[in-house]
Amino acid sequence: MNARNQSYLIYLLLFIAILVFAIFSFNPRTTTQDVNINQLAEEIKQGKVAAIETKENRLEITYKDGTQGKSNKEAASTLVQQLLDLGVTQQQLSTANIKLKISPPSAWPSVLTALGYALPLLILVGAFFFIFRQAQGSNNSAMSFGKSRARMFSGDHPTVTFADVAGIDESKEELQEVVEFLREPQKFIALGARIPKGVLLVGPPGTGKTLLAKAVSGEAGVPFFSISGSEFVEMFVGVGASRVRDLFDQAKRHSPCIIFVDEIDAVGRQRGAGLGGSHDEREQTLNQMLVEMDGFDTDTNIIIMAATNRPDILDPALLRPGRFDRRVVLDRPDVRGREAILKVHVKGKPLSPEVNLGVLARATPGFVGADIENLVNEAAILAARRNKKSITQAEFEEAIERVIAGPERKSRLINSEEKRVVAYHEAGHAVVMNALAEADPVHKVSIIARGMAGGYTLALPEEERTLMSRKKIFAEMVSLLGGRAAEQIVFDDITSGAANDIERVTKIARSMVTRLGMSDLLGPMVYGQKEELIFLGREISEQRDYSEAVAEKIDQEVRRLVSEAYDQARQILTTYRAQLDAVANKLLEVETLSREEFEKIFPPPQPKKTGTPTLVPQE
Repeated sequence: MNARNQSYLIYLLLFIAILVFAIFSFNPRTTTQDVNINQLAEEIKQGKVAAIETKENRLEITYKDGTQGKSNKEAASTLVQQLLDLGVTQQQLSTANIKLKISPPSAWPSVLTALGYALPLLILVGAFFFIFRQAQGSNNSAMSFGKSRARMFSGDHPTVTFADVAGIDESKEELQEVVEFLREPQKFIALGARIPKGVLLVGPPGTGKTLLAKAVSGEAGVPFFSISGSEFVEMFVGVGASRVRDLFDQAKRHSPCIIFVDEIDAVGRQRGAGLGGSHDEREQTLNQMLVEMDGFDTDTNIIIMAATNRPDILDPALLRPGRFDRRVVLDRPDVRGREAILKVHVKGKPLSPEVNLGVLARATPGFVGADIENLVNEAAILAARRNKKSITQAEFEEAIERVIAGPERKSRLINSEEKRVVAYHEAGHAVVMNALAEADPVHKVSIIARGMAGGYTLALPEEERTLMSRKKIFAEMVSLLGGRAAEQIVFDDITSGAANDIERVTKIARSMVTRLGMSDLLGPMVYGQKEELIFLGREISEQRDYSEAVAEKIDQEVRRLVSEAYDQARQILTTYRAQLDAVANKLLEVETLSREEFEKIFPPPQPKKTGTPTLVPQE
């Protein structure tokens, strides 16, 4: 009998029990009264009794007015003899026409009485059994608290392989050794080599850490146990450690295999930093994990992989050799990596011949694998909404803007004066960016509201860069202040539209002074140490390790950098005032300008620089 039929049977039995209980509980009975044998004799003398029925020692009395009564007689003698002893004469018995009926003894009253007591108990036991089975089926019963909740994927039919992972070729090469060890362990054992017991995947969110772990399992063709770090910890003490033991016991039974713990920082944070003291449930779970990893035999062929984006808060004992021996870093992909990821995600989707994945890869700097997957999905949704049979370049470009700035809000109502202010604000950004050699080229300018912004100017770099020069950072500050400068020049007034620009400029300037050492006055030093609670995992305050005099100099330098950037933005817009008016008027007419349309109005006055310093060898 399967589980579904068992459930139906339990429901049926419960229904029958409740129905019988209800019948016995609510069955209407005739009103009766208890009388003793003396009172019965008096009532017979008074002629009130119509009939008496004896059932063993019990008497059921029927009165002439239709009411019922009951009594008991002594077991040693008959009813007639007891009534005669109480003064009732034969004449009174005969003249009263009393019907004496002797019924045989019946077992039903005792059975029904016992059933009436047993039914509530049966209902309670049945309900408890049903709830227990339901809880056990959902893996939440008290008996399964200590069992591991890891999901096992068989390696016979892999769903993910290295062919499905793109943009992280170096990381795949690092993990190729793990695959070879799981496939051919004797080749390493013969040379006395010890494969790393643990591999820690480190990288920003969305870079493909979980996908890469599944690909390793698919390539090796071994079982894959997947669990999240937060699934170990419960409100009951000792449950996490028990689940760790059960997980590793299962892994040893399926050796060779891979254990993957996602977000291991949930249980792997540094010990002694918890709010609950040094012996809380999370630390007990970590201690058990450390013991299990260190207790591996050399021939178990079990490799544990873990993923985190906060390796700095992990316990040092977890990162020592013998546990997580190897650290594989998954960084944000470059332009070639983004193009490879795009090819993976557009596979199986109808694309228009005009789609250029190389252009899309250059237009998405900083995107990780999850962002690119979302980008392709948004483009497909847009194409379906527009009733197209294939995805075109226009849908991809629109999807990029939706991911970066949010969806368009064309229905937002603004008056003509505000629209003119927004047009000059965005034109100010674009003109300043185009005039500065170190700034990124303008890709698109629009006064259509997106997300929380009233308009936007999108600038994309020509090539990938990992270093940012001081000129490049300062050019970004000047570009951000171009909108505020345009408002003041054109309208002789300023608005609140530049609030976010000013916030970003101030943050950049303070970072240049206190973090990057780009101040001539204060020199190449770092001012202020970040205090961080490992339990919370975030920066909550800054410790000042400098004097009030230095703090005043820092404020002066920040103010100087912002003022210089603002003055330069005003100077550029004053020089190119005609181009500023032309771009703003065109925006008021068409609302959106592409790079080609913008550069027709205002060609770049000087070629763009990469912003990365070039090393020139000395002769």
